[in-house]
Amino acid sequence: MTRTQKQSDRTEETAGSADITEKQSGRGGAGGVQSVDRAVSVLEILARHGEVGVTEIADELDVHKSTAFRLLGVLENRGLVAQAKDRGKYYLGAGVLRLAGAAAVRLDVSQEGVPVCRDLADELGETVNIAVLDEDAAVNIMQARGTASVTAQNWLGRRTPLHATSSGKVLLAHLPLTLREGLLARSLPRFTERTITGTSALRGELEAAVEQGFCVAVEELELGLAAAAAPIRAHDGKVIAAISVSGPVYRLSSDRLPELAKRTVAAGADLSRRMGYGF
Repeated sequence: MTRTQKQSDRTEETAGSADITEKQSGRGGAGGVQSVDRAVSVLEILARHGEVGVTEIADELDVHKSTAFRLLGVLENRGLVAQAKDRGKYYLGAGVLRLAGAAAVRLDVSQEGVPVCRDLADELGETVNIAVLDEDAAVNIMQARGTASVTAQNWLGRRTPLHATSSGKVLLAHLPLTLREGLLARSLPRFTERTITGTSALRGELEAAVEQGFCVAVEELELGLAAAAAPIRAHDGKVIAAISVSGPVYRLSSDRLPELAKRTVAAGADLSRRMGYGF
């Protein structure tokens, strides 16, 4: 065998070994695909539960805790998840919205709203949401849960009716007149016996919401659920979102709800300042 042939054989052997090593390490092979699948699963778990500890994530993925830590570390470095340092739990980061290609306003509100929502949820012990208008519905794009709302349902990403929720009524109240009247002209579905479906009564609530700076909804969407919401304004004063606090009526009673509404208004004002309003 000539020297050239030997060199050629060694080159082929080296290339083959590299291919095997690459496949074994997972780069470009099944291992890499599995890692991507697990990372996406982590995001889905956080989307369902809001905040989850690494042990729970490992259990749901059926992997070792160290594997879950590595996945969370990569996602955190990319801004797709963040960690509540005081509780040790993880939640979806603002990077998720960037990848979703959401409108810049939604992204800004979601980013700036994280500390505001968490502070309010910790203070009140209830669930706090930020909602934006999406055609004829309110969509929750940020959520934080207080200590008392451990078993509360996840509202993140849900489309909720404008006329039967506190956030929806705030958004509806600050729409241009022609748009608001167009939505009010539609048939308004009833969800409970307390749902306001009459346009005259609803107009009265919307006018009051503008005047007093907040709106409440007590068992209008679901029996047993109460909420209060306030507007969030952009730098030009336009209402771009609503921040709400919600919980069961036995905690958000008629005696407590006005104080919660007051605190929600303050949080909305704080977030509005973060968005440039008032400067």
